[in-house]
Amino acid sequence: MFFTVCFVFHSFFRGMLNHALFFVLFSFDREKMTSMRSHPPDVPFPPFSGRPVTSFQENCFRFINYRDIITAPLPPMRPWIPLGHPDRNRPTCIFTVMCYNVLCDKYATRQMYGYCPSWVLKWEYRRKSILEEIRHYSADIISLQEVETEQFYNYFLPELKRDGYDGIFSPKSRAKTMAESDRRYVDGCAIFYRTAKFSLVYDHLIEFNQLALANAEGSDDMLNRVMTKDNIGLAALLETKEAAWSNGIRPDPSQIHQPLLVCTAHIHWDPQYCDVKLVQTMMLMNELKQLTQDAVGHSFRPGHNKADPSHTQLLLCGDFNSLLDSGVIEFLNSSRISANHPDFKELGYKACLQKGIANFSDKTNEFTHPFRLSTAYTTDVMPYSNYTYDFKGLIDYIFYSKNTMVPLGLLGPVDAEWFRENKVLGCPHRDIPSDHFSLLVELEMSPTYSGLGSNGFIPRR
Repeated sequence: MFFTVCFVFHSFFRGMLNHALFFVLFSFDREKMTSMRSHPPDVPFPPFSGRPVTSFQENCFRFINYRDIITAPLPPMRPWIPLGHPDRNRPTCIFTVMCYNVLCDKYATRQMYGYCPSWVLKWEYRRKSILEEIRHYSADIISLQEVETEQFYNYFLPELKRDGYDGIFSPKSRAKTMAESDRRYVDGCAIFYRTAKFSLVYDHLIEFNQLALANAEGSDDMLNRVMTKDNIGLAALLETKEAAWSNGIRPDPSQIHQPLLVCTAHIHWDPQYCDVKLVQTMMLMNELKQLTQDAVGHSFRPGHNKADPSHTQLLLCGDFNSLLDSGVIEFLNSSRISANHPDFKELGYKACLQKGIANFSDKTNEFTHPFRLSTAYTTDVMPYSNYTYDFKGLIDYIFYSKNTMVPLGLLGPVDAEWFRENKVLGCPHRDIPSDHFSLLVELEMSPTYSGLGSNGFIPRR
């Protein structure tokens, strides 16, 4: 009898202790998440950690958050932040650009997003909101990541064609090795453009694993770390039409058909592979350099047999899975990076990067790319473009040629107070269909003139 009583008391107090521990941990998580929403940390967790939520976390999410999701008011409209005024004294091309990672259906699982009810994660529900958002902002150029092959051809392309767009798409490299029945579920990158303002000259797929294989030069790190990742970039060489020059001053006929190289990319996600992210980005910029040189074979102005590649302006959008202080963003923003940068992890990349992937200066021990770029978004404007339970940070970007493009305005962030007041632990959410927020910027582009050589591409010396 004595042992029976002891066992009952032991079980009772152990149960009470577990309940107490639950509420202590729960309170800590809520405080931690509130703090993260109020003050996005520099590096709270690695970008897109990819860690499935635990069963304990999932039970907590189910207990506290589902009613909040259903009863939360709509988020306030995201603000439009004006940055400048159009130049009315000369002809310029004014257009808007959207960049959006739409969260592929196969990644939107309860294991990854345990704080979301199943109906919020379902693609049939989310895709309507995604399309509504795209249509609401009605950008002239739209760059999308994580678009499933089937959804591009059967949903996004036909729907957006009704709105005056055309588009291109490519799935990730793994699609080549899969049966047709499986290939349709592979995600990739897409570019849409308004046909009234732009026409497509050609498109180009950038496969990082193939470039790694071709330039490995015996590097085990290039073969084992970079080649095994099947991320891609997708580029479209566009040509402006007369309708794009809508600021009231008609351009000279020789300036109407300007080349614009648009690229979208989805760089590898894993924070343990910052070297891979940087190498992929260097490959991307080298390929874009080659494309501008290939543009010599195309005529963009009446009476000219060729277009000077140094006059091709660049628009680079994508999910770079990299924070502002990363080697990736440093390389894109400054056009150079030290061969000893810590993101290389002291691995054996230098020889193969020198030979076929990036320009290298022995004098400065730096790799360079030939574009002058600036990012439209920084954390001062957009604290986070990716908002999940365990990570909140700016990892999506729109880069533009800063010598001939000027941002006139951009779309601001979702109201931080709305997240706090409605206990939104992360996205997707009932009213936010992806774990990423769309980026939108209005740019004013000046025409380029032969001989100036300063439109965003640094001429060779």
